[in-house]
Amino acid sequence: MSIVNQELIVERLFQALITGDRTAARQIIAETRTENACSAATLATEIYWPALDMINNLFRNDQLTTLAHHYAVRILRSLVDQAQSEYSQNARRGRKVCMFSGHSEADELAGQLAADLVEADGYEVFFGGGGIANDEVLSEIGEQRPDILLMWASAPSDAPNIRQLIDTIRGVNACPNMQIVVGGGVFNRAPGLAEEIGADLWARTPQELIECLAKQTSRRATEDQRTVGRNRKVQPLTPANTTSQRKAAAA
Repeated sequence: MSIVNQELIVERLFQALITGDRTAARQIIAETRTENACSAATLATEIYWPALDMINNLFRNDQLTTLAHHYAVRILRSLVDQAQSEYSQNARRGRKVCMFSGHSEADELAGQLAADLVEADGYEVFFGGGGIANDEVLSEIGEQRPDILLMWASAPSDAPNIRQLIDTIRGVNACPNMQIVVGGGVFNRAPGLAEEIGADLWARTPQELIECLAKQTSRRATEDQRTVGRNRKVQPLTPANTTSQRKAAAA
């Protein structure tokens, strides 16, 4: 069910969020639920996701102060947490997802919102958030043997590492039946990037992601699809790539 006057509600909520008005934000959501008789999941996809996207875009373009951005992200996180507890849970699909996001709090919130909805749609989800080194991701893939590796709401600085991760997974044939999926974040702002780095599937919004995961389980990238790193020799991860040495180098 679509929410009536969705754009107006998003704008009202946005104003409450960036001014730190927690009471007004909660009241807007309560009114929206009453007037539209909508589910918590509908609120997440039609109100919270567009509001978060607006917040991030304006902040990225220096049109929001840091304080306004922090107000908005923190209030919105509390709303997303509350919504998740009310999601209807679909029958389990018997498919496992390992999921990661960009490292900022806003990126992780976007990842959390998507992770909650994917889980409610019947998947077993392991959400690690952002800032996880490739060697740790590869280790987790080896241990969990997921059906899907999902990178959601990644930052621009994450793109080279994601490309390297995909190249390494392909090069060593790790989890050969696993589907690699990306979306949100930098992949929404750079059309064609997901395809170029060799992702099997990509989506722009959580709702689109859920639909793609359900309907395109067999879609895989082809060799002629990837144009970034196609001829680059894949090097296995060495001790220099490990998390401990990266931390030591940064110290």
